[in-house]
Amino acid sequence: MDVKHMVMSMAAAGAAGVRRLGRRGNRVSPVLDGDWETQLGGRPWTPTSYGEYYPRSAMVYSAIKIRQDAIVRVPLRVLSRAPVSRTPDSPDARLPGTPRGTSAVPVGPDHPVQRLLDSPNRFWTGGDLWRATETYLGLWGSAYWGLERDDRGRVVEIWPLRSDRVRVVPDPESYVKGFVYVGRGQRLVPYVAEDVVWIRYFNPLDEYSGLSPIAPLRLSVDMGMDALRASRNNLSNESAPGLFIETSDAPTESEVAEFYQRWESRFRGVDNVRRPVLLGGGMKAANLGFSPKDMEYLQTLRWSLEDVSRVYGVPKAMLGDMERITFSNFATARRVFWQDVMVPQMTFLRESLEQMLLPNFGDPALSLRFDTSEVEALKESENDKATRRRTYVAAGVMTINEVRRDMNLPPVEWGDEPPPRRPPAGRAPHEGKQEEPRSKTR
Repeated sequence: MDVKHMVMSMAAAGAAGVRRLGRRGNRVSPVLDGDWETQLGGRPWTPTSYGEYYPRSAMVYSAIKIRQDAIVRVPLRVLSRAPVSRTPDSPDARLPGTPRGTSAVPVGPDHPVQRLLDSPNRFWTGGDLWRATETYLGLWGSAYWGLERDDRGRVVEIWPLRSDRVRVVPDPESYVKGFVYVGRGQRLVPYVAEDVVWIRYFNPLDEYSGLSPIAPLRLSVDMGMDALRASRNNLSNESAPGLFIETSDAPTESEVAEFYQRWESRFRGVDNVRRPVLLGGGMKAANLGFSPKDMEYLQTLRWSLEDVSRVYGVPKAMLGDMERITFSNFATARRVFWQDVMVPQMTFLRESLEQMLLPNFGDPALSLRFDTSEVEALKESENDKATRRRTYVAAGVMTINEVRRDMNLPPVEWGDEPPPRRPPAGRAPHEGKQEEPRSKTR
């Protein structure tokens, strides 16, 4: 049975216990006719060669590894919305985007969705799943989770699928008929649409394929790797000396041999680094330094590093570029990385899972949230906290006891009273007496 008939038969039968949505797809989706397999989505934008940059390029590996470690640090919580009784004086505990009158609370580790995300299958941890997902997105711009069900149609396992082996099967009616995993020996494993969580970066040239970050980056990374290879070849075949010693007379072979013997005995080894040298009469020494070609290699590597930093959003300081780095601007770089790169990335991942994973569990009250409360770079500094609290107390927004409660301190007797209002600067206080009008004199 070919791919077309396998996918169409599975889609017609449907997955057990899964409610199929009776809606049409995009009307401009391509109509499938002719050669079925050549019209499967994904192949032109997910070549296997993109995956080879991960083990070959130190800069690409470092950038993706940093993003992996960042996303694994933040636990993904499953929340459930529930109505709450709220008095006018009670704080609004709603999460952003939660309807008024409801509260989103964690469901706990024993909930089926939370348990599945924490342990997607018996061989993979939740961290393993996110490392694979972030790696596939960083290399191919798409990530696929294959969902496995039990006899009752419930999702019981998640398996990450290698992006360069997955093909999307477009459909003019349902937009996506299904997915096909191309295994070893071109063995084909079909999936219906409901059994795959499809996460992808937007691609303006192909809506069925994610846009890989390697696509705009490969030329720059290739130049960096070519510069490293050329530099290595030059070092292997280099015959130019690093130091010239000029003499007024031409030395004999025995004098040259004696000179090298004495030179190596005095200056070879770590204990003799930068040891002063005394040359004989008529002898001059000159250091060749860096050649223009060496400087060109260094500039090419820096250019590649800057491009990798731009595309993956990882500051150069976090990639090991410590030139002109200080503690202050390194801390700023980490904060910018989390605020401008990882927080939007987590929003993107959360929306994808809420759209494609949660509907399989039949509970519209469920939602997801990445818990960033323990990320140091996103925490407010103690100085900023003190300034904010002082401002709130002075403006009457908070009381002393509310501030102490926020700091896990016991209340004080006088802490519930608002602070006394101070007169505006430059004006004397009045004790309830009006100033008598001055008499006019001519």
